Amino acid sequence: MNEEPVVDIRNLTVAFKGGRGKVNAVNGVDLQVGRGEVVALLGESGSGKSVTLRSLLRLHPEQRTEMAGSIKVLGQDVMALKGAALTGFRGKTVSMIFQEPLLALDPVYTVGAQITEGIRKHEPGVSKAAAEERALEALKRVRIPSPERRLKAYPHEMSGGMRQRAMIALALACNPQVLLADEPTTALDATVQIQILLLLRELQRELGLSVILVTHDIGVAVEVADRIAVMYAGRIVETGPVRDVIRNPSHPYTKGLLTFRAHGAMKGARLDAIPGAPPDLSKLPPGCAFAPRCKQVGEGCDTIQPEPVTLGPAHWARCLKLAEAAE
Repeated sequence: MNEEPVVDIRNLTVAFKGGRGKVNAVNGVDLQVGRGEVVALLGESGSGKSVTLRSLLRLHPEQRTEMAGSIKVLGQDVMALKGAALTGFRGKTVSMIFQEPLLALDPVYTVGAQITEGIRKHEPGVSKAAAEERALEALKRVRIPSPERRLKAYPHEMSGGMRQRAMIALALACNPQVLLADEPTTALDATVQIQILLLLRELQRELGLSVILVTHDIGVAVEVADRIAVMYAGRIVETGPVRDVIRNPSHPYTKGLLTFRAHGAMKGARLDAIPGAPPDLSKLPPGCAFAPRCKQVGEGCDTIQPEPVTLGPAHWARCLKLAEAAE
């Protein structure tokens, strides 16, 4: 990455305190996103993808959360933001599309009122009439049918696809430079999923947005991302340009995800699932967290934490076997 990254995350750790003790949800994540780049965070549920995403907006409850490391957006130290500065940062510099818009949108206000409120919150000098006009333009931008009517509609009066478009319109209304998308197509049927993904990619290119997309579906990542970061047990275990990761998956976990996807796409084929289950994040092993499920596990895997091994330009993976092969 030649120029300064728009998003620069260094050694991020996030732990939650609760009844089970401390849950280590994110464990030393490094992630950089360039201007106009789309990075997909890929992995199973519980791998730390959404926690990483929400850390960029500091959405975790402060009393129960321990965060360490560095998060910078456009050179701004996110960890140091407080009060009005943090409120202004959310939605204006960095905005987010949440996984389930029916829960994210307020059910007692119309979609138009929510978009208008967001605009006036971040830009107090904008009149109500001007904000409403911008809200209408935002709905037109995401191609909602009959936008004038949808402006006055409540979330429950809209279909899942239209609610997701309204969520995207709300996220883009204040012209953010970074867009976070947390499983934006999970609750939608296949046809609508494709429409939303194409819309996101088109808007990203049109507006020059830097995007971090969370998904468990490698097909979604291939469709919209420039780069993939594969997460497991709160760590990035492999990352690189989409083409390199798909053609040359090097971490056993990445290989398992790709094999599962390929077999699952074949009608009648036996699903070749990754054996076992993700580890308990409150009791992580000292070595590679994937070792208990790995077909290539060997001596030292359960005790030594693997360092990144460079595989190509901007492509690396954490695996002792790769390190041994490189020696």
